[in-house]
Amino acid sequence: MKISRVHYARFLTQAAVIAAVYTVLTLVFAPISYGESMIQIRVSEMLTVLPFYTPAAIPGLFVGVLISNLFSPVGAIDVILGSLATLLAAWLSYRMPNKWLVPIPPIAVNGLIIGGMLHYVYQFPLLLTILSITIGQIVSCYALGGILIAVLEKTKQHLFPNSDQA
Repeated sequence: MKISRVHYARFLTQAAVIAAVYTVLTLVFAPISYGESMIQIRVSEMLTVLPFYTPAAIPGLFVGVLISNLFSPVGAIDVILGSLATLLAAWLSYRMPNKWLVPIPPIAVNGLIIGGMLHYVYQFPLLLTILSITIGQIVSCYALGGILIAVLEKTKQHLFPNSDQA
């Protein structure tokens, strides 16, 4: 199957915009996005619902997290593990059959991987750290992501024309 230049340009543009918005939201809300607090609410994680609407969200979220985590106080381990966790979660989210199931992969993957990473870095109790990251992800992905889904349902044909699932 040959991909048209227009389709390719749209894909790259969507991915770039998603990466930029993710990065800006993370940095604007940096005090609750990073650090040693037991519950982190990364507002930008609401964008993890986007793989349901466009596959361009997979690389877009990956690059957005990679760039955002360059500013993380945790360091290189967060850049690597956070980005790879997001890549896995975004790919799994893209494969979800229902828009209300899309937040489950980022909640589960980040809860386990980022929770484990923060346990390793800060020596927080493992189960408590996994639980706290999971709670923050539920707030970001279901509460804020749910609002984003409601908005996208009204505008998806304009924002994501010819997308696979939208």
